[in-house]
Amino acid sequence: MVARFSQACKPVARLFAFFSLAWLAACDTNLQDVTEVAPSRDTSRGVQVALLVPGGSGESSDAFLAQNLENAARMAIADLNGADINLRVYNTGGDPAQAATVARMAVDDGAQIILGPLFAEAANAAGVAVSGDNINVLAFSNNTSIAGGNVFILGQTFDNTAQRLVQYASRQGVNRFMIAHGQDIGGEAGRDAIARAVRSNGSTLVATESYPLSQAGIFSSTQRLVRTAESTGAQAIFATAGANADLPSIATGLPDAGLDIEQTRLIGLTRWDTVPQLLELPGVQGGLFALPDQGPATLFQNRYEARYGAKPHPLAGLAYDGIAAIGALMSSGDGALTRRALTTSQGFRGTSGVFRLLPDGRNERGLAVATIQQNQVVILEQAPRNFGAAGF
Repeated sequence: MVARFSQACKPVARLFAFFSLAWLAACDTNLQDVTEVAPSRDTSRGVQVALLVPGGSGESSDAFLAQNLENAARMAIADLNGADINLRVYNTGGDPAQAATVARMAVDDGAQIILGPLFAEAANAAGVAVSGDNINVLAFSNNTSIAGGNVFILGQTFDNTAQRLVQYASRQGVNRFMIAHGQDIGGEAGRDAIARAVRSNGSTLVATESYPLSQAGIFSSTQRLVRTAESTGAQAIFATAGANADLPSIATGLPDAGLDIEQTRLIGLTRWDTVPQLLELPGVQGGLFALPDQGPATLFQNRYEARYGAKPHPLAGLAYDGIAAIGALMSSGDGALTRRALTTSQGFRGTSGVFRLLPDGRNERGLAVATIQQNQVVILEQAPRNFGAAGF
């Protein structure tokens, strides 16, 4: 058992996976709530959009992501069939102070809306810098702590995922949940999102357990987690573990510690299909996780690769989505820059399915529910294609 668990724990050294790109602590300065920003303007003559990307930091990963975001945005503009969008790109260097500076520069250059930046602190700083100018910011972050005022987040949120999975599990008769989370900012944010989803759907949160993000820490915690699940009658353990971090250890260690996954299913807040080797782990068999609508997601990836010669970064589609939303509002004749227009209940169609921006600055996305059967991903319920369908 120890050898098997130890081998699975090697990825734990990489403590931050996909979601850590956007889950950075927000600045102390919070945005003031406003009821309406950016008065309606005539969009028939086009819209000037400022794209804030993390280029200029000196990190090759930031430069790669910056180029992917710009590529996706320009691809979206080309798909709008004549909608007049003037895109100007500004590098933030991944730095909040620089993000605030270039956001002000963009407004001085005539920007009517800001798309980006990525990191939460930078997005918060950019929003504060232009809030007095009534300019909306569509940030690429998924950190809900910065949402509100003139800042909307485009990244898929933990709340959205947790709501979808709790709702589905509840319809299958699973209504007693235990939370297992890593002791870091992402784990704690995920814990809170799961707890909100459980309570808002009338289910029962029977226990919450945490574990250190180290090989030894996870190994020493699994028996405690299993005992808690058994003693509380948990029907599911809802875990915050990430595919490139603690999930391999959790999905191996819990069954090794005696968890009966047929009686207590593992539910994942993060995607399990991003690392093929994970599909073979015992703990994920029969479990639940959520993923975007694979039809439009695959179409976007294929079209991007055909256009630019490489697969897009997983976050590149957010830039496409932002342009698509602005273009849709321009086509409808609505004021593309107001809170009222951006938060239309009908939502928009993006690279991973339908999504809409909420008045509090968060977003809601259509997600599919999947499981792992015989080491293969199986879709249990397709992502809803509109906001009147089941799944919201």
